[in-house]
Amino acid sequence: MLDVLREQLGRRSVKDGCSPQGQCGCCTVWVDGAARVACVTPVRRVAGREVTTLEGLDPDVRDGWARAFCDTGASQCGFCTPGIVMRLAALQTRRPELDESSVKTALGAHLCRCTGWRTIIEAARLVAEGTEVRGAEGRDLEAAAARARLEGGCPQAVGPQVALGGGGFADDTAPADALVAVPDGRGGFCVAESLAEARAMSGKIQGRNTTVALHHPLEIPPGDWALSLRTTFVEPAYLELDASWCEPGGAPATPLANGGAFGGKLGSPACEAARSLADAHGRAVRVLFAREDAVRRGPKRPPIAAGLREDRSGVVRVARTPGSIDLSVWAERFRSVLPDMEVIEVDMDGPPVSADLRAAGWAEAAVLSAVLGALGEGSQMPVTVVSPDGARASASVASGAVQVRVRVSAGEVLDEVVLRSYVIGAVHQALGWVRSEGVAVGEDGEVLDLTIRSFGIIPARDMPEVEVGIERGRGPAVRASDAVFAAVAAAAWMAGGLAPQWPLMRS
Repeated sequence: MLDVLREQLGRRSVKDGCSPQGQCGCCTVWVDGAARVACVTPVRRVAGREVTTLEGLDPDVRDGWARAFCDTGASQCGFCTPGIVMRLAALQTRRPELDESSVKTALGAHLCRCTGWRTIIEAARLVAEGTEVRGAEGRDLEAAAARARLEGGCPQAVGPQVALGGGGFADDTAPADALVAVPDGRGGFCVAESLAEARAMSGKIQGRNTTVALHHPLEIPPGDWALSLRTTFVEPAYLELDASWCEPGGAPATPLANGGAFGGKLGSPACEAARSLADAHGRAVRVLFAREDAVRRGPKRPPIAAGLREDRSGVVRVARTPGSIDLSVWAERFRSVLPDMEVIEVDMDGPPVSADLRAAGWAEAAVLSAVLGALGEGSQMPVTVVSPDGARASASVASGAVQVRVRVSAGEVLDEVVLRSYVIGAVHQALGWVRSEGVAVGEDGEVLDLTIRSFGIIPARDMPEVEVGIERGRGPAVRASDAVFAAVAAAAWMAGGLAPQWPLMRS
């Protein structure tokens, strides 16, 4: 049904984040008023039934949800939120009160990588209470977009339309008559008149998650350490897949049209592929990755194994794999925090790794430094981290994950809603990094976990409450979320007992 709605009928609110895994919820529509993911629903099963997309939702209902999402910062890039709106609007027809428990249960069918779930739950509360929401009224959306750009690292629109999927994603803007190209699994691309044909030519097989346990490819260096840590490969897991399109002789559409993908798409091959294929075929060409393509080819956060002495000297090993970009930037960032630690790059088989991912190199060192400092003070909370830009974040995490408290100072606020949204999103990603996230990799270096649910992203039901305090700084605005990411990771590690292996809650 997703192919019919999106490819044949042009309903661009229906997004493809994992097809045909049925795991991200981005393609959620109504069938006879009940929410259903379109990518795993055969068209024959909806013959004679009413299918409703976001475009067909009652305008008052649709706009009410859009304003509520805008008011709470429940949408950043806006790729996952059309499906979430459809799910929650369907829930509202059965449970008008939209209590938190039922909202969390409904969100179990979705993944959101940006906002940390809490703002989405708050938006549902506003809708249920019938609270008057402003949407764009009374806010400086240019200032809000400036804060979003600062935090995400690329242009991002802010407004009610974003929650409805109107951020201008690359694949949404491609010409209807463009050829479609998908990776062929051998380093090239299969090109056809339709996405279904191209994927059939490529021999695409639905990804699976493996029963193989996570492993940590690097051993902690020998030594007498005050603190030691080793991590595994971590998937950035952005929801909008790599996509671009190009006219012959033209400039390719950016895969970062309305979101930064946490740095995961900065080196995406989609743009160059679209350009060269359009020139070769003399027609516009869409290039679109499947979830399996993004996982196999996309960069991961590099594993580390570190030992740190009380005097802040020590050794850190970092994995360098075939196809990876230069990790000298990673090492430079690490040493900017812990200059007396030796950084050793270790060559091994595995998926590409990158220093482009959120605060890579700096965050690992900041966590080790902050925890060592806290241990010297008697394991005190909160843990405070200052970023290279001067943002300050203090975080405390309850051992039972009932609540996370964060206080942040990042210069001029610009827009409190957007800043708070990014802070909570960074909390969510930091907790996942420490507690649950990782991808299994085989001995030959091939990624074995190919479904979006297998990455260990924290679902709505497991996300604790987040109390955010924002200090209004006098200086220019600086990025806050990286400092929050490191501070919460350090606090979560301490709350978890400083076990020397992440993620703490997966074997």
